Amino acid sequence: MNSMDLRQAFAGLLTLSMFIMLGNMIKKDHFDYSIDDVEIQATHVSQHDSVTATPQSLATVSHLSKKPLKQNVEGLKPCWSPPAPTLKEVEQSKGFIIFSLTNGPEYHILQIADAVVVAKYLGATLVLPDIKSSKSGNSMNLGDIYDVENISNKLNGLVRVTKALPPEVSTRNTPIVRIPNKVSQDYIIKKIKPIYKAKGIIKIESNFPSSTISRNTNNLDLLACQAMFGTLQLKSEIQEVAESIVQNLQTWSQESNGQFVAVDLRTEVLKNECNGKDEKGRKQCYQGNEIGEFLKKLGYGQETVVYVTQTKWSPDLNSLRYMFPKTYTKENIMSEIKKEKLLSSESSEFEKAVDFYICSQSDIFVPSITNLFYENVAGMRIVSGRNQILVPSEIASPSASASEFMSPYVTKKNHFAYKCFC
Repeated sequence: MNSMDLRQAFAGLLTLSMFIMLGNMIKKDHFDYSIDDVEIQATHVSQHDSVTATPQSLATVSHLSKKPLKQNVEGLKPCWSPPAPTLKEVEQSKGFIIFSLTNGPEYHILQIADAVVVAKYLGATLVLPDIKSSKSGNSMNLGDIYDVENISNKLNGLVRVTKALPPEVSTRNTPIVRIPNKVSQDYIIKKIKPIYKAKGIIKIESNFPSSTISRNTNNLDLLACQAMFGTLQLKSEIQEVAESIVQNLQTWSQESNGQFVAVDLRTEVLKNECNGKDEKGRKQCYQGNEIGEFLKKLGYGQETVVYVTQTKWSPDLNSLRYMFPKTYTKENIMSEIKKEKLLSSESSEFEKAVDFYICSQSDIFVPSITNLFYENVAGMRIVSGRNQILVPSEIASPSASASEFMSPYVTKKNHFAYKCFC
């Protein structure tokens, strides 16, 4: 065999080896360090796509392999079995309960649960609510955001429901009754029933003095469970927008570490609700740079895809994007037509609804502040088996295990959702 034959044989062997290596990479979904496999098809947007993982970022991802996060598990099943548990039979009356949804979806699911419980116990007809805008205070139709038919179908059998009051019923001089969230049977008997019997119609407003979710186990809570989970579904147009954002984020993350992180971080909320440290000296809220440092120390490299609930970009987020260049907001992802329709409104209810959905569906959820948004997103994630919820903390060491910062709602199972679903 002459020298030319040797060179040709060597070149053929090298080519074969390259095809074998390529085949192994494809089987492993590009890289061994990919945390999860996501099968999704969506149009790819190239913003920040030039960022690639460096050897340093690949090394930091290995921290997760020491004590990895638990993967998403199968969703839980309702603790009630058909026929659904109800309160003891109450004589049906001819009166009505009216109410409004306010302050965003994290409040809406609790407000509708309270209304269902009150109406059921009083034997009243529940009038489907309107939505009060957080910004302007103006009223919106329930169907502007939610699927009204789904709400009616879900509540059918729990309470009598009507979409509107009969024309002969006036709302003038209707008494407003402020009730505690997770209203109790005793409270309804003593405080609400006398007013309702006297007037025949009342408007209730849920009061939220604390963000703590109770863990009552009586029938009132089980009835609330049925109203709280699965009743408020987004109308199809908004649902499609939210799903398309999730699909894009999943696609981009598939090209890096396989998971995308949703961070609830809105600068105006931090300014209004952040109270520094609690009585034990622990931080209660985290800015963008602190969230970035937290994720870095948990082993997330710069290729990680991050979604932030802030609607329009704020300079306060620049440090987070510096650490994680693939950081997006709704404004980066939504089409111009959808942005003009949903984000240019005087109401922030549309963007809140989209954020609530995305944070409930993301691979990993990180709240920047402990509030009802965090607690009720956590509830939706727990029910669907998406248990990867990381609560920020100040980490003194250079690195840490992500599993050490899992939400206590998951590790201690002390969330209300565990009383609704088993």
